[in-house]
Amino acid sequence: MEVIYRSFVTLMADPSLWLVMVAAVPMGMIFGAVPGLGGKLGIVLSIPLVFGMDMVPGCVFLVAMHSVVHTGGSIPSILLGIPGTGPDAATVCDGHPMARRGEGGRALGASLAASAVGGVFGAVFLAALMPIVQPTVLAFGPAESFFLALLGITFIGAVSGDDVVKGVLVGALGLMLSFVGAEQQTGMPRFSMGQIFLWDGIDVITAVLAIFAIPECLALAGNPTMSSAVSGGARYRLSELLDGVADVGRHWGLTLRTSFIGAVIGLIPGLGGDVASWMCYAHAVQTSRTPERFGTGAVEGVIGPEAANNSKEGGALLPTLFFGIPGSSGMVLMLGAFIVLGVQPGPSMAREHLDLVWILIWTLVIANLLAPIMFFLVGRWLALVVHLRGGLLVPLILLLSCMGAYLGGGSWENLLLLVALGVLGCAFKHCDWPRAPFVIGIILGPIMELSLHQSLAIWGAGFVFRPVALSLAIATLITVVVSLRRARSRKGDIGAVA
Repeated sequence: MEVIYRSFVTLMADPSLWLVMVAAVPMGMIFGAVPGLGGKLGIVLSIPLVFGMDMVPGCVFLVAMHSVVHTGGSIPSILLGIPGTGPDAATVCDGHPMARRGEGGRALGASLAASAVGGVFGAVFLAALMPIVQPTVLAFGPAESFFLALLGITFIGAVSGDDVVKGVLVGALGLMLSFVGAEQQTGMPRFSMGQIFLWDGIDVITAVLAIFAIPECLALAGNPTMSSAVSGGARYRLSELLDGVADVGRHWGLTLRTSFIGAVIGLIPGLGGDVASWMCYAHAVQTSRTPERFGTGAVEGVIGPEAANNSKEGGALLPTLFFGIPGSSGMVLMLGAFIVLGVQPGPSMAREHLDLVWILIWTLVIANLLAPIMFFLVGRWLALVVHLRGGLLVPLILLLSCMGAYLGGGSWENLLLLVALGVLGCAFKHCDWPRAPFVIGIILGPIMELSLHQSLAIWGAGFVFRPVALSLAIATLITVVVSLRRARSRKGDIGAVA
């Protein structure tokens, strides 16, 4: 209890942390509100901003910004019928019909309140699991860390979409590039091609910016303006927003159930927000006494997916922080951003950064409460963001990407690396190859290598038979078998259709 109270006092009594949250929350909502941006690009573009920050303010900024992206994503989903982010697509089904019949304000109010409840529930869910997680991760040593990283590599299949083979190839490429640089035991350079700047390895910031920001930047350049999609859609009254908030109170059972479902789905690596939002939308339909109303403007169809979108962030943070296994594709990038700030996600979090974990839990709560308050204050102007043409942001994105790559490695050669990996990222996007496995490979590769060397030095080959390590090895084998079977069944389904 002492660490909980201490972390709360630290967050509440530090004006700089409040300033960080006040800046991060509207930024996250804007990234969600502009169709085509989203949370992943928000994290990528935030890396240059947090570079050089102290650990705590940087992590607070990232978590506060990312936790409210889907809150902002409901704005274009409801007013325009255009999902601000992928998981917000479920909100379109009933949110946009409500807006078309003049109830856009009510739908926005319901989405804001449901998002706030879901976000706070996700933080409480994470806090409730802390007593279980903490003693578990404290039992981890180098052997367990090696198999945990290996297990994380196998989750490449989970974030690879319908083609596991492509995901494995992309992940293997990331794993190969993670070995560029000086060997950790001997200091001998590997695969550096005589370039001194590569002795420190491939810079994580540069890799993330190149694989994600550059392709998205080029995609945004061709986006048409959204302003013609709706006329007067941003007009609503405060009383309508309050009616939507009251709807969440009237459907409190649905709100809590979908918040719980979303948090549990976030806990399982690889499922992500799309699964959470659509599963909770389906749950809202199935538990309704009048399911025929859904699709025509039922407020429950807004409450269910919006509560799940935000609650899943609390669940997804747990495997990301304590096991180094990202709970979603967005958490893959968050993992890289944490490393940039000097945080090494994994079992060491329970020993060295427990205060930081509780500060981030409180950040989830405060950010999700700040978001609706800020929207009520500046909602009319924030709603106009949905009309912003994404292509206008291209110069800013390119500037931040170049700045992040240069500052991350401290050498101009990183700009060349940004271009080279950016071409690779564009090729992945054009060919519809998953990009998240690349980041998983490049982040977990050094952890695997160091843990393997330490395990062999301490226990020899017998480290495999340590109880927890052996359990993780078995879990890894099971994951591989399940992924292969799933891939085979997908191919069988495609063949049957053909």
